[in-house]
Amino acid sequence: MSKKTEFFKLGQIQIKTQEITQSIVALILALIVSGIIILLSGYNPIIAYISLFEGAFGSLYSIAATLSRATPIIFTGLAMTFAFLVNATNLGAEGQLYMGAFFAFLAGYLIQLPAIFHIILSLLIGALGGVLWSILPTVLKVKRGVHEIVTTMMMNGIAILLTDYLTLHHFLDPTASLSGATDFIHDSSVLIRIPGTSLSMAFIVALITAIIAYYLLKRTSLGYKIRAVGLNPKAAKYAGISVSKIWSLGMIISGAFAGLGGAGVTLGFYRRFLVRFSPGYGLPDGIVVALIGRKNPIGVILAGILVGALYTGSINMRLATSIPKELVFVIMGIITIFMAIPELWRLIKKWRTQSS
Repeated sequence: MSKKTEFFKLGQIQIKTQEITQSIVALILALIVSGIIILLSGYNPIIAYISLFEGAFGSLYSIAATLSRATPIIFTGLAMTFAFLVNATNLGAEGQLYMGAFFAFLAGYLIQLPAIFHIILSLLIGALGGVLWSILPTVLKVKRGVHEIVTTMMMNGIAILLTDYLTLHHFLDPTASLSGATDFIHDSSVLIRIPGTSLSMAFIVALITAIIAYYLLKRTSLGYKIRAVGLNPKAAKYAGISVSKIWSLGMIISGAFAGLGGAGVTLGFYRRFLVRFSPGYGLPDGIVVALIGRKNPIGVILAGILVGALYTGSINMRLATSIPKELVFVIMGIITIFMAIPELWRLIKKWRTQSS
């Protein structure tokens, strides 16, 4: 059996061993290159990496912070994964994230239900917010041929400004210590946190969502159609698959995942909506995680945790080593770029093959 067909199996989950090997090699090379830069800058790379690891996984609080930071990134990584799988370039995950967060706030604030029903409804309405924000770019592409890169990027700005306006002029809590925050949602819609940490049940929702996404892609006829359209749209069309329908469905699922990510932030972290809450969960983090995760939902979980660890660990690394934050950002960038290169290179080769 060739390396390309060897699989690591965990129950019904399969991951190509070649992809695991490539990721490990990429991570080692990234650490070596980053270590050289740290050393040339006058700092000890061993101490820097130890402090990075301790900041991300050195205590229960650190692990919780890492997983909390990873949660919305896993959702946006799943969003970008489904977009990539149907050959769509959905750069609107950031806007869909914001709309999902705001829709979840509305559901948690304006509706009153028993707890479990209220949580489920708020999550679903958050996903609906992301879906609604993905429909216009989808329709414009399918009906008018307007490229989704342009429309999804524009929708990001509209979403951020729209939620700014609604929060500041209609739902603002003037007594909040956080600037630009709404009132709190009802307790019945809040996702439970681990006491003393920022980690909420949103992380469990992210894991369940990723497993469902994996099953959808690998075990259903719809998943087969999605993968077929992504691999070869012409062959898929010849086989009787409606490429435009599957492309549209991929975009809508992508929007739903991004919206769920925003809902998780509102219901589990802030427990209210906060303007400009995202440091880039949708763009660029979602794209990076989808590439590092090789467009595999299980890989996206691991990649999301890696990126979350880089964010939380880098804070401790700055404090422990006095490395300037600019150099820390360089190190984080090198690691994420090296990890994304194998899949990015594969995509480039695929696009070149399809265009030739």
